[in-house]
Amino acid sequence: MASALYLENFLESIEYLPPEMKRNFALIGDLDQRAQDTMKEIDTCRKNYKEKVTQLSREEREKQLKKIEDLFQKAKEYTDNKVQIAVQIYEMVDKHIRRLDGDLARFEAEIHFKETAGRRASMSDQNASSSSKRRSSSVSKSSTKKRRKGSNDTADNSSEDDVQPGPSGITTPPPVGTFTTAGTDVLDMPVDPNEPTYCLCHQVSYGEMIGCDNPECPIEWFHFQCVGLSAKPKGKWYCPKCEKKK
Repeated sequence: MASALYLENFLESIEYLPPEMKRNFALIGDLDQRAQDTMKEIDTCRKNYKEKVTQLSREEREKQLKKIEDLFQKAKEYTDNKVQIAVQIYEMVDKHIRRLDGDLARFEAEIHFKETAGRRASMSDQNASSSSKRRSSSVSKSSTKKRRKGSNDTADNSSEDDVQPGPSGITTPPPVGTFTTAGTDVLDMPVDPNEPTYCLCHQVSYGEMIGCDNPECPIEWFHFQCVGLSAKPKGKWYCPKCEKKK
């Protein structure tokens, strides 16, 4: 749309350029013909003067020389006029060329601005979409963890003999990714990279787990098999690290 507007304006500005140039070139041609005719007349006068110079009086010689001088001056004026018209033609064409260059520069700047604005808008939309997906994923993961925790709380209330609460106030094991007592089978299964890890093995929760009774224990929950347990011990239980600190 913009390119059509620039082109229309430029074509409108040069509408009268061709006939104007044609007229000026015709003037140059006419002046050139007059200058050539004058030079021929000068040549004829020069020859006559040379042939009759000895027969002419002083006044006649001066008169002939003055005529030749005037003819030279006239030829010079014709030539100067030709040069002046040629300069006018050059300036007229150069003016339109400069205008065309300016229009092209503005048109290219507009195209560059529109492309840059389009890329920025596209990047902004992509960033907004990515942020929305991240927020949606975060909310989904949080909901999943809450549902898992609620399920574990129910399981813990129904079978209190399996795991005893520690003094830290945690009443259930952490979210359980896979409920199986075969630890090696669980470790071979794909694990969510966002799933929290526990125990000395730094793996996700699975199978039977026991909580350390030290309220400041950094790990809190441990797999039975990782701490050498086959059944829930009686009384308070401390993990190997907390046992050393006692």
